[in-house]
Amino acid sequence: MTRDAWRYSQDMLDWSRCEAVERDPSKLGGAWIFKETRVPVRALFENLEDGASIDQFLEWFPGVPRCHVEGVLEHVARSLTESRK
Repeated sequence: MTRDAWRYSQDMLDWSRCEAVERDPSKLGGAWIFKETRVPVRALFENLEDGASIDQFLEWFPGVPRCHVEGVLEHVARSLTESRK
């Protein structure tokens, strides 16, 4: 996913339906972050775009549980499938 696609998905996806993320105005200016962390969801997509693997991302951001990364990716995939109907 390119950074432009990420910006589009950030605006178009209903992140409030993803249990792996949260938004708190007092954390990172209200950006969507992985639940109970200060790691922005966009960091996952930026790292994947730059060629990192999920395992590398988890190593670099040890506070993010694998299940939250999988939940975000499943949410994006599900949202894309729903938008095609």
